[in-house]
Amino acid sequence: MRKRVVITGLGTVNPLGNNVADFWQGIREGRSGVAPITRFDATEYQTKIAAEVKNFNAADFMDRKEARKMDLFSQYAVAASLEAMRDAGLMAAGVAAEGSVSEGASPSTAYDPTRLGVILGIGIGGFQTIEDSYWQLYEKGPSRVPPMTIPKLIANIGPGNVAIAINAQGPVYSLATACASGTDALGNALRWIGEGHGDVVVAGGVEACVTRLGVSGFNVIQALSTAYNDQPEKASRPFDKNRDGFVIGEGAGILVCEEYEHARARGARIYAELAGSGVTCDANHLTSPHPEGRGAIAAVKMALNDAGLAPTDIDYINAHGTSTPVNDPIETSVIKQVFGDHAYRLKVSSTKSMHGHLIGAAGGVEAIVCVLAIRDQYFPPTINLDEPDEGCDLDYVPHRGVEGTIRTTLSNSLGFGGHNGVVILRSMQ
Repeated sequence: MRKRVVITGLGTVNPLGNNVADFWQGIREGRSGVAPITRFDATEYQTKIAAEVKNFNAADFMDRKEARKMDLFSQYAVAASLEAMRDAGLMAAGVAAEGSVSEGASPSTAYDPTRLGVILGIGIGGFQTIEDSYWQLYEKGPSRVPPMTIPKLIANIGPGNVAIAINAQGPVYSLATACASGTDALGNALRWIGEGHGDVVVAGGVEACVTRLGVSGFNVIQALSTAYNDQPEKASRPFDKNRDGFVIGEGAGILVCEEYEHARARGARIYAELAGSGVTCDANHLTSPHPEGRGAIAAVKMALNDAGLAPTDIDYINAHGTSTPVNDPIETSVIKQVFGDHAYRLKVSSTKSMHGHLIGAAGGVEAIVCVLAIRDQYFPPTINLDEPDEGCDLDYVPHRGVEGTIRTTLSNSLGFGGHNGVVILRSMQ
């Protein structure tokens, strides 16, 4: 039998806050993290808005010299992972990684570093480093490319930096399934711990692609919102008739996944159980979901089966809900096909309406939303849902969140390449 896996720690850096408390307050207030782009001059760009991380200072989380060796996505990953580890009681504030070993440690913080892993979903990686180094190459020549170019941009360096920060000597790797990356990382953590290969896995997603190339690249495939440059807080509007594309964002969402008996033995506070996951591919189109939701339906059913649950057991779905013309009605149809009449009784929301689309980080951040929804018995809202589109007729919790009974949540992530990732988180009560 598979070992049970629980969530014992949370950490985030995202457009609504640089820690979990500030982020959750932003969600509960229904606040938008979308604003004019400040990272570069966007005057000539079709899209001039983004969901940027605000007031982030890497030196608040790590040594300044070490931070200079990291691309922004690695800095976000380390910052959020340290918060998650401290929240889990596995690392005291200010304690260096080499001190976090089992021998001589108190029961609350003891862990075996060889059974501690890091699995991060990363859609793109060091985009800013790539851009900066190309400028150096073409303006000053090959000998002037910064020496840290490769160590900063490669996707696996994110979890590598986290491993150094927390002394993780178990499985440490990244995976890339576009917008499903963070969710798939949690699914991998569930399987790794469930099969007995480790005790703790720091898992989730990270991304930092609010760059010139990132924005222009998504613009030319007409994926981003361009109609709300003068009203950025209204740009991300999942399921709304007047949506016109997603809002690119950035950040990290990290969860400490821990084997249940390991967590119980050390007296850890348990948020929820990571109960099931589903992973499929549409095998249909590079950027659009299957028109009938074939792969997404299979992934949701796989996750339910993996968790040993019926569709009627789900109380809340954190939808992929990108605010694109194609995605939202297809995802709504997927929910109806899987859940039948129950689709109209459960609640569905897209928190991307507030924090934007965080690409590889989306699944991690949205899983944190699911965990906190269970903790507080609170259904998060979908803001900007003024006029639901035709066919988008479920309860998307428009404008304001509401209180209610939440036992089990499901989070959808659908990525370019036809990737579909689903995780289920449920109450321990």
